[in-house]
Amino acid sequence: MHLFFKCIFPKHLGVVRNHTSSFLIFSARNHSAISGVFSLQRPYSTTVKMFDSNKQSLVAVAQMTATSDKAENFAITKKQIQDAGSLGAKVIFLPEACDYIAESHAQSLELAENIDGPLIKSYCELAVQNHIWISIGGFHNKSSLGGKMYNTHLVIDSNGKIAGRYDKTHLFDVEIPEKKIKLKESDYIEKGGSVSSLVESPVGKIGLGICYDVRFPEFSLSLAHMGADIITYPSAFTVATGLAHWESLLRARAIETQCYVVAAAQTGIHNSKRSSYGHAMVIDPWGTVIAQCREGTSLALAMVDLEYLNKVRREMPVFNHRRHEIYHKPTCVSPSLPLPEDDAVFVFGQVTIRGWAVFYQSRHSVAFVNRKCVVPGHVLVIPLKPFRRIPEMHAEELADLFLTSQRVQRGMELFHDVSSSNVDIQDGPDAGQSIQHVHVHILPRRPNDFKENDQVYVELKNHDKGPKVDWREEDDMRKEAAELRNFFKTFV
Repeated sequence: MHLFFKCIFPKHLGVVRNHTSSFLIFSARNHSAISGVFSLQRPYSTTVKMFDSNKQSLVAVAQMTATSDKAENFAITKKQIQDAGSLGAKVIFLPEACDYIAESHAQSLELAENIDGPLIKSYCELAVQNHIWISIGGFHNKSSLGGKMYNTHLVIDSNGKIAGRYDKTHLFDVEIPEKKIKLKESDYIEKGGSVSSLVESPVGKIGLGICYDVRFPEFSLSLAHMGADIITYPSAFTVATGLAHWESLLRARAIETQCYVVAAAQTGIHNSKRSSYGHAMVIDPWGTVIAQCREGTSLALAMVDLEYLNKVRREMPVFNHRRHEIYHKPTCVSPSLPLPEDDAVFVFGQVTIRGWAVFYQSRHSVAFVNRKCVVPGHVLVIPLKPFRRIPEMHAEELADLFLTSQRVQRGMELFHDVSSSNVDIQDGPDAGQSIQHVHVHILPRRPNDFKENDQVYVELKNHDKGPKVDWREEDDMRKEAAELRNFFKTFV
């Protein structure tokens, strides 16, 4: 296997040559780049020296040709992960469907695993062994819905822990007869319900997308507004659409968001029915392609320079120039969405919430049962994005949070047969906020449930603090969540 790469460096580095490789090195900010080809069988000394000064910012983007042979696919990605770690990359980005590309929907369902399965555990072990973060750009995540899966993008940190999850939201249902393209992803994939939280990584804040998401600028702009430094689109683009649009779309997303865009890719012939375009690449915030894989199974390296990203944003401050008051604003009233899988993970400040605890989900918010209740039926509503305080929230997310809270309050009052509630937000540490994530407490109230009515605020302030908090058992929480799920199906 060979490595082809182009990378951006802060100053001119000259030309490096030896008997097996040649590199032309220059700065893209001065209309130039670094590129070259060398054998992975060779020692990496020349290359590692080039990257030593900015090793913390080195990323690797992978390209492969997955088949239905899961063991062979894993062996390929394992080697790529090991190579990326040896070269000093802090994060490696694997393509969509890096677990397998099946020859039929039936075979795909048969091969699928869930997050707790052996495949993801193996990747977690590789992350620890190679001291590297791994973006699994899309694996077939078995669903309990029957007959379908999620196309799930996971990020695993170097400690082997899952740091981020995104379920593909835009499904590729396209038929172009003259191009002999007919794919209907929704036949076997369940669509995700929201943009996921950013992943704080050693190379910056990463926004997660998958393949077809690249065609929706609203998606990438949403991630940029959340504070993304890098947006990643692991893909298995068709050859016809790739030839026409692949690089144009990726460069457009980088330019409009002023983010790095990392796009790992499937390439070549997977089976008699499926081929992919390849051309995995990394693009900087100015829209320059700074790294691109060669044909076939390969790896490319690039430097993520956040100082340069900030320079681009300072000198071309498009986010400051936006005229939000004249743009069409989508309705803030979002319908209830399908509930997440039990093993889904939602970030809630310093902790995480499992999918089984969620009993209501809207476009931007979720409601879930509480681990420590002040009164029976005490539940929480949070925005999906990790806002720490209300002033940080955008109008649409804020409106959705309060509309969702209103629906949940009404539902909880009916469920518990009460006519009053406390609805409370502790916004900031001085207001008693212990979890650094905006959250709304909804407490159904009954007559005389406190000796003094305002005692509820004292209890709310102290209910989850101290060395001996009496946390609820998981079985009790699961039972409540299941009952509320059934109730809200008919209420909302």
